[in-house]
Amino acid sequence: MATADQVKALLSSLAEGDEAHFYSVAMQIAAAEARMGHGKFAEELRSLIDKVKERSALPSRQPIPLARPRGEVAELLVVTYPNVHLADMVLSATVRHKLERTIREHKAVRAIRGQGLPPRRKLLLVGKPGTGKTLTASAMATELGLPLFVVRLDALITKFMGETAAKLRLIFEALSQTRGVYLFDEFDSIGSARGLANDVGEIRRIVNSFLQMVEQDNSDSLIIAATNHVSILDRALFRRFDDVIEYSLPTPTQIVDTFKTKLASFKTDKIVWSRLAEASKGLSFADITRACEDAIKDAIVHAYPAITSASLTSAVRERKDALKLRRGRTV
Repeated sequence: MATADQVKALLSSLAEGDEAHFYSVAMQIAAAEARMGHGKFAEELRSLIDKVKERSALPSRQPIPLARPRGEVAELLVVTYPNVHLADMVLSATVRHKLERTIREHKAVRAIRGQGLPPRRKLLLVGKPGTGKTLTASAMATELGLPLFVVRLDALITKFMGETAAKLRLIFEALSQTRGVYLFDEFDSIGSARGLANDVGEIRRIVNSFLQMVEQDNSDSLIIAATNHVSILDRALFRRFDDVIEYSLPTPTQIVDTFKTKLASFKTDKIVWSRLAEASKGLSFADITRACEDAIKDAIVHAYPAITSASLTSAVRERKDALKLRRGRTV
């Protein structure tokens, strides 16, 4: 909430016609709300400020991002405010239950901490590519009204001894200062098992540093780590996460649900869903989404009145051909 001094500064600048100072104070309030974890409210404030600017005599300016990482940590984190809801995702009952439980605990974080208990804050998502792990982080940020911070592995991991661990510390300092959802994608890059054949000591230092920092972290931020290669993770990491959630390829029912969800806004013509599901066996949620997008674009380009089973089957076949190339073998 705005402090008494900020309220007085707002009224004073308004009375004196000092629009620039008024906007400055208003943005300070919005930024403070973002740091407190009120991301959605902060975004609404920023949107209102931008609308007022457009009507004022001041030169047009670009919107000022909230919760923007500053200094050296700005090179390590990319911040966005996603608009993906959990209801938009096709998930197994078990995965959905675990995610919704985490959301409920975060929404009741003060009451839970008031009883001396920590909410679920550290999730490890494992499974094959395209099964929804990365999209889950966006959905969790949306549901909690928090910014999503994605860790840039290309900036985090360096060849210089000890530097990666030092950068990790910057990230953990940031998540303790600004509440948000922090995604460590391709987590196996920093969480590989100690003692591997190519371990020259640096992997051990990185894993040890992460173990120590995640153990000591007591912030209200949500940490999500995602990996396609769970088998190479260091075993000690699993104990540091509140939940390990496994994602798998869609079942026939989930395949049909995904097709129907993605094509809900478009007219379809005589599609035999069971046959389409059988043809799509082995594809991930991401592959099915791309197949739907390909069929939709094809219908738009050729001005087809509806999306047909033939066009979807063709798009699915292309996705399977691409999958063969990725795997280097027959599907």
